[in-house]
Amino acid sequence: MIKSLLLGALLLLGSGSVSAYTLEEFQFDSPEQQTEFRELIAKLRCLVCQNESLAGSQAELAQDLRNEVYRMMRAGQSQDEILDFLVERYGDFVLYDPPLKPSTYLLWFGPFVLIGIAGFVVVRTILSKKRAADEPISASEQERLQALLDNSPDSPSSSSRST
Repeated sequence: MIKSLLLGALLLLGSGSVSAYTLEEFQFDSPEQQTEFRELIAKLRCLVCQNESLAGSQAELAQDLRNEVYRMMRAGQSQDEILDFLVERYGDFVLYDPPLKPSTYLLWFGPFVLIGIAGFVVVRTILSKKRAADEPISASEQERLQALLDNSPDSPSSSSRST
């Protein structure tokens, strides 16, 4: 049992190192350029994985985009120029932090609207149940309820009648 657990842990650790992305693939003129590259690919979303940045994704498209970003940086383009190119090509979705503009309002405010609607429904449901519980029953309803209780097989008065 312990051997299989150790083997499983070893395989998990080994598989992470095989798929890990490294910056050694790219040659930079300065540490600042390497830092700029890291920051830039961290700002970009993998279009295949969607919940990973380009820095962490091993998808083939992510590798291609990292190579494209690297090529553009080596060509002397600024971060803004690279971001503008990628947004023009893939849309705001490629950015992990899309700008606030009319086309992204739903993305930014949608969760708050849904929480507000859910809160309204919960409060309204609670208040309507409270009002229904607070209303006294009418005399006719009271008589009907008493008649139903008197005729039920479990009531004490019906058991005394049958004996």
